Amino acid sequence: MSSFFIKKKLVSSATNKGDLKRKSNTDDGKGRSKRFSKRMNEEISSDSENESADPGRKQQENEEDEIEETAQEKKLRLAKLYLDQLREEEDKKAEEESFEADLIAGRLQEDVLEQKGKLQRLIAKELIAPDPAEIRLLRGHKLPVTCLVITPDEKHIFSASKDCSIIKWDVESGKKVQKIAGGRKGTEDCHTAHILCMAISSDGKYLASGDMNKHIMIWDPETCKHLFKFTGHRGAISGLAFRRGTHTLYSASHDRSIKVWSVDENAYVETLFGHQDAITGLDCLSRERCVTTGGRDRTVRVWKIAEESQLVFHGHEGSIDCVQLINEEHMVTGGDDGAVSIWTVNKKKPLSSVKQAHGVRGSAGLEQPYWVSSVAALHNSDTVASGSHNSSVQLWKCGQGFRGLELLFSVPVNGFVNSLKFSNSGKFLVAGVGQEHRLGRWWRIKEAKNGLYIIPLKRQAKEQEVVQ
Repeated sequence: MSSFFIKKKLVSSATNKGDLKRKSNTDDGKGRSKRFSKRMNEEISSDSENESADPGRKQQENEEDEIEETAQEKKLRLAKLYLDQLREEEDKKAEEESFEADLIAGRLQEDVLEQKGKLQRLIAKELIAPDPAEIRLLRGHKLPVTCLVITPDEKHIFSASKDCSIIKWDVESGKKVQKIAGGRKGTEDCHTAHILCMAISSDGKYLASGDMNKHIMIWDPETCKHLFKFTGHRGAISGLAFRRGTHTLYSASHDRSIKVWSVDENAYVETLFGHQDAITGLDCLSRERCVTTGGRDRTVRVWKIAEESQLVFHGHEGSIDCVQLINEEHMVTGGDDGAVSIWTVNKKKPLSSVKQAHGVRGSAGLEQPYWVSSVAALHNSDTVASGSHNSSVQLWKCGQGFRGLELLFSVPVNGFVNSLKFSNSGKFLVAGVGQEHRLGRWWRIKEAKNGLYIIPLKRQAKEQEVVQ
């Protein structure tokens, strides 16, 4: 029986070889027959006992078996690749988290230094005077611009004027977005007298404006819709400021008082007294305190709301008309004595002061300094600006420890510079200009144009330093 099966296999094998030989003779030369014959040979060799005995053929088959992977081996290989990929992703994620942790730690450290008033970015030495052709003038008010604010995202500017109107501007295009026109006497939802001051909350939710009629109007900056108004002051509203990170509003008035309001609750909180003359300027940052200037009482006062106390500072020789906080511990002021002064809350006298900061005017022997009508500070930096009516805005560098002021450059601006504001990033400075001073009509510059000047602040290609 066994010999019969062996013979049958041999005959079958011979028959297959004959068929294969005939097919190979009819090869069309395209390589397809070679591949087919190779496969057939493999099938034959697996069935043939004689050919399977060939050691060379067997070695070749083993090598091919090693090259071909089984389904199990493929699963194992793909699993290893997947694990390697996961490991790489986890390593990358760990690096990113470490980087973010470093950033957060740095930010927290900056916040602590900022609260202590010890954070100072030294960027003044990098600033370059702008080309006059790059300075843009935005016109739309009929009367002098008295105040302005920049939105936190730096996309829009709100300006107000003696014509009782408020205009919302687009910074990039320089076009009007919306105008809130002034109304006639007795109108409830708009201003009917000169607007002297404005403030915007740090989250951009509320805009506040104050006028000569003792009214504080609250607006929605997004839609310019009137929300409500505060009344209670007995004199013109001369200063407004939101406490950073809150909707607490501080207001100053010619009635010599400061009032605290809760805008969220549309409510009055308290009144602070102490100044002996009309208050001319007000500012605050994130602490529960504000700083004011008292005009002809020649004092700067820091109001500690929680402690119900105040610090009094003296140093100017005339009316102190404007104030801005540089950080939580330092501030800059300007007055009609022509001086620009830097103060710290730890000392009753200025750390540094530049007299006749904008020069003098008048005939020989009767010279008078140009009044400093506005000041601005780039928060937590060594850069401040001042404005007058001597056809220029001047930028200053604060010295080490704020002891000393050095003039960086002047920017040509024609008219009374009634308001100055730096953008949060320090990319530009905005000057509100008019033919008259915001608080009166002592002089009139006919050739001046009522509007906003957007002054770009370029820097040299150099990283800023941070002093702790």
